[in-house]
Amino acid sequence: MPGPVVTPERQFWQNHALRTERTSVADSRGFDNLRARLVDLASQGMYRRRRSLHSPQGREVVLNGRTLLNFCSNDYLGLAADPRINHAFKEGIDRWGTGSGASHLVCGHFSVHEALEAELADFTGRPRALLYSSGYAANVGTLNALLSQGDFVFQDRLNHASLLDGGWISRAEFVWFEHLDSDHLEQELVALGEPQGRRLIVSDGTFSMDGDVCKLDSLAAVAKRHGAWIMIDDAHGMGVHGTNGVGLVDPNRYGSSDVALLMGTLGKAFATSGAFVAGDEDVIETLIQRSRNYIYTTAMPPAMAAASLASLQIVRDETWRREHLAALVRRFRANADSLGLSLSSSTSPIQPILVHTAERAVAMSQHLEAQGFLIGAIRPPTVPKGTSRLRVTLTAAHRPEDVDRLFEALASMRCAAPPG
Repeated sequence: MPGPVVTPERQFWQNHALRTERTSVADSRGFDNLRARLVDLASQGMYRRRRSLHSPQGREVVLNGRTLLNFCSNDYLGLAADPRINHAFKEGIDRWGTGSGASHLVCGHFSVHEALEAELADFTGRPRALLYSSGYAANVGTLNALLSQGDFVFQDRLNHASLLDGGWISRAEFVWFEHLDSDHLEQELVALGEPQGRRLIVSDGTFSMDGDVCKLDSLAAVAKRHGAWIMIDDAHGMGVHGTNGVGLVDPNRYGSSDVALLMGTLGKAFATSGAFVAGDEDVIETLIQRSRNYIYTTAMPPAMAAASLASLQIVRDETWRREHLAALVRRFRANADSLGLSLSSSTSPIQPILVHTAERAVAMSQHLEAQGFLIGAIRPPTVPKGTSRLRVTLTAAHRPEDVDRLFEALASMRCAAPPG
């Protein structure tokens, strides 16, 4: 059987590995040049180093013996060290132990997993939900289970790496559309004519590096006109947006016929760990039977599922957290306007300050750390070349004066007019 057609878009992916680190380090010398490649990364300001915290995740963290104001966490609702969730986790350990012992399909599926899946299905307004060990596993596993050679996957150009990798691994024909551009998406669908294969439109809900949101109404309209399905990764929107924190895919507006596949993570606003996919009965059963990332992975510890049940209830009930977070976002953007900083159009807790070069992003991050702020420098290949940034994230644990302190530090750096 012949392999997939090598279209210009697929060739672009193969040659340039956009936003993922697929470039091989092997050449005619085998693996002897690994050290040289690492040195080269460092010289370009793109070498990554892990940082070890010595405190719980929160508004403030301890790093290398210093207490820093934390502006780079995805703990959007400030729940990562919440005592109620901690208590539920400890009670879960007392009842269920620390490990699940096996995959869900062997003997690792506990009644508390079943309860969490039922609650997540109710929360998202879908018939069923399925737990995964991580958002990356959920995205890759879902796309690989539902698509294959002869199918078509349409992806926003700024989608998360897990969505891009899932589309690539599936062997479906990979088609880009420009960021948030449903007109371009429709042009690509029209250009296909009437292919026999499945057509799946895939997008982040809230984009993790820019903080802007997909135009779901437009995507849904295009999908219906062309008989395509939609998959939304709402990892950075769930808990933050929508009624009771349901996210961008409000079940009162979008049913399974509009968004067939909805992925959410538990390690961000829900402050635990893992992920899930929600959809109709046949979709979830297909994933159970065919998703390798589900079948061949040890199940989430049951105590973590118990903690997630407690977190889900808090997310639903405590609307003040979202209201406070929205007020902080408005304060941040007003401060940024007064300094003339270059921001994206985001109204989410993700507020990137664009500084263009990797070297400048790293230098600014280090300078801010010296002044008591922890903010990550985001560089290629995570973002396109020339768009390096400080990725500032706000949480419900922050205070208004924290935002003001940050802008005092930024003003002192005279970064209001970054170089083009």
